[in-house]
Amino acid sequence: MKPAPFQYWDPPTVEDAIAFLAEHGDESNVLSGGQSLVPLLNMRLVRPEYVVDLNRLSELDYVRAEGDVVAVGALVRHDTLMHDPLVAERCPLLARAIPHIGHSAIRYRGTAGGSVAHADPAAELPAVAAALDADVVLRSTRGTRTVPAREFFVTHLTTSIEPGELLTELRFPARATAGKGSAVMELTRRHGDFALVGLAGQVEMNSHTIASARLCAFGVDEVPRRMTEVEALLEGQAPSEELVADAAAAASEAVEPPSDMHASASYRRDMTGVLTRRLLSEVLKGAFE
Repeated sequence: MKPAPFQYWDPPTVEDAIAFLAEHGDESNVLSGGQSLVPLLNMRLVRPEYVVDLNRLSELDYVRAEGDVVAVGALVRHDTLMHDPLVAERCPLLARAIPHIGHSAIRYRGTAGGSVAHADPAAELPAVAAALDADVVLRSTRGTRTVPAREFFVTHLTTSIEPGELLTELRFPARATAGKGSAVMELTRRHGDFALVGLAGQVEMNSHTIASARLCAFGVDEVPRRMTEVEALLEGQAPSEELVADAAAAASEAVEPPSDMHASASYRRDMTGVLTRRLLSEVLKGAFE
């Protein structure tokens, strides 16, 4: 299919973009990588009056350290994140999520900001943002505001971005990685497909106990599902196979996934537990000895 007619504009600066959105935000869709928007346009599931192409905005293409934060501009491509040494060193969970995103052609064009703004509940980057308590920076002619990731996702493909606002940056907490383990695991029909069930997690050890745990399931709810019940069960405990088994059971009980043509709710619930067991066994490897 072909998209419904729309007017196209590629603003030269962020200020031009937000000025345009201030006037036409309700009638516009923003295009960054286009890996999600273009299919929606072609299937006429969205029919904007205007498409605002951000790809000229090189000022939003950066990865940099700012104290205890790794700041990622909205236009940074997935492939850049996957190979960036700063991300690998200070935010490894983010780096480990990228290879699960589609295929290389998708990762060359897809952007960090576009993925988070699209808010697909089966996508990896929204889950990582929720797991790490990242902040989402939004700019408009009214100013700049920062929204915690766990408040940013409202429901399926819906966020707290208000008309006239533009997502310009993601801010991931990044501290020393010594004593930390992280992993992303997912169940898909084929590599590159959206996850039927996925889990992003990071565990920090303090001597012989778990100092902190961050787990977020995706593909099991209308938004990334932060597993606070499982985190509370793990924190302060000494790692053991029994603890991992209890955490897996708690994870299965914590989610209420949907049923669809791809998988039943009970299957997704069971697999959430299975992935929790696998992920914790991986990141706590060696801690049982």
